[in-house]
Amino acid sequence: MIFKNFLNIKNSKKIKKDFIKLLKNQPALFETFKSSYKYSYSKKIVKKYKKLSNLRIIGMGGSVLGSEAIYDFLKPKIKKKITFVNNLDSNADYFDNKNINLNLIISKSGNTLETIVNANALIGKKEKNIIITEAKNSYLTNLAAKLKAEIFEHKNYVGGRYSVLSEVGMLPAELMNLSEKKFKQFNNLIKNNNFINNLVSNVSTMLSLIKSGKQTSIILNYDEQSENLFKWYQQLIAESLGKKSLGLLPVVSSMPKDNHSLMQLYLDGPNKYFYTFFNVLENRNIKIKNDGVLDTHKFLKNQSIEKIKQSQMIATEQVFISKKIPFRSFRILKRNEQSLGELFCFFILETILLGRALNVNPFDQPSVELIKIETKKILS
Repeated sequence: MIFKNFLNIKNSKKIKKDFIKLLKNQPALFETFKSSYKYSYSKKIVKKYKKLSNLRIIGMGGSVLGSEAIYDFLKPKIKKKITFVNNLDSNADYFDNKNINLNLIISKSGNTLETIVNANALIGKKEKNIIITEAKNSYLTNLAAKLKAEIFEHKNYVGGRYSVLSEVGMLPAELMNLSEKKFKQFNNLIKNNNFINNLVSNVSTMLSLIKSGKQTSIILNYDEQSENLFKWYQQLIAESLGKKSLGLLPVVSSMPKDNHSLMQLYLDGPNKYFYTFFNVLENRNIKIKNDGVLDTHKFLKNQSIEKIKQSQMIATEQVFISKKIPFRSFRILKRNEQSLGELFCFFILETILLGRALNVNPFDQPSVELIKIETKKILS
């Protein structure tokens, strides 16, 4: 990964001290980041279901966003059809799919309304079922008994949005025939001074930007296969930090398409935002057909689509520099499990450190529960 920090890096000594303190007193959650973590499922179970080729994953928020990010980011390596059911949508195509081999139903509480609704609307009699939920009495533990489904524990100390490197993300990854071990980069990263310095300086600068009134973080994403990675990131940042009238609004912008819709606002609109450029350099090498290029555009001859896109990203960065617009850049060199595992760790650690610096609890989401209570009242 090639990383470019914000240009206006602030004093980061306090953040570094907090990071060292965090590593000395690691929350139980951090165990899931390590290759030594003990899953509630066995390799025997993975082997039993690995040959099935048409999977459906049912969940909401953190229960499904991580595995969806993995699937899209690493799609060239995955030879299976995975259907994600992550909203209430009566018109969705997945209601017509009659070829599902295996349902993977995930909810930490076991009582997530949308997951219950979708499971009851979709599960067929001949399909195999796996349920991941907390080890307590809930709708899903009772459903597992009725379906005679495999049931695995969602550890109660792992919040949904932080669960991608636990059973919630790694069992789906293994069923996609990916290497679970390769995602586990935490132990290597916390010994890497370059990674630590980038993490600490970014948290420090983001904190300064938030305090100066820039509470919108816009991700300029130049890699379509990373769209769901940033949907995962949106939940992570918004749900973790959005408390006490503080937090960040993460907005994902599809590039270079948004050069033709939103870029004018980014360049000349309100000075209230900061930006993250993101691209993956390992993609298909599709070149322009030279014989069709007109003389007015000879500069396009022998160019690949990826080279043109990368040039647009560099040009946009240069314009941002000239306008003194704060940004950072990620360029991912290889599209593999290691790179994605490193990104998961970076963004999770960044979020936790920002929460601690803002004096908010990055692990709860108290206000969301109000909607659940009111919905139940209306339906009852």
